[in-house]
Amino acid sequence: MTSDAALRPHILLAPMQPDDVASVLEIEDAAFQSSWPDNAFRHELEENRLAHYFVVRHDDIIVGFGGIWVIMEDSHITTIAVHPNWQRRRFGEALLLTLLEQAIERNAAWMTLEVRVSNQSAQRLYQKYGFTTVATRRGYYTDNQEDALVMWAGDLRGPLYRSRLAALRDQLSKQLVF
Repeated sequence: MTSDAALRPHILLAPMQPDDVASVLEIEDAAFQSSWPDNAFRHELEENRLAHYFVVRHDDIIVGFGGIWVIMEDSHITTIAVHPNWQRRRFGEALLLTLLEQAIERNAAWMTLEVRVSNQSAQRLYQKYGFTTVATRRGYYTDNQEDALVMWAGDLRGPLYRSRLAALRDQLSKQLVF
């Protein structure tokens, strides 16, 4: 008999390494209309001390990645993506949770991000994690001039937010094996 845990996907979240960049670029090209060049990721990993990037692996295959900058108490999601073939399996949520926990670990008090106005599924995920829309950036995306919503989550270090994250992590861990 197969256990419930054996039926759930096994994932590993780990800091992105320079050797991961080729796989990350493949996901970047598949997930976005315009993508970062190779040297941008290498700069983030090797030279930007404010940057913290992670990959999510499913059975040793990189299926997604995400990154944040942490500047004193401010954190900003720079990018987050899951390969289209692996979307809708909670890998993006696992990445978001990791980015939030990493920001808190680095003493950030709030987090911001930009998301396409048309990306309703991402907006719902961010709202689930306490983000609210605070502004609109007109023509933010250079590939098609689409507007971006600026979303913000605050008091990351407070007991209410930490309790929310713990409950969401518990819920997610019942669906994914870390």
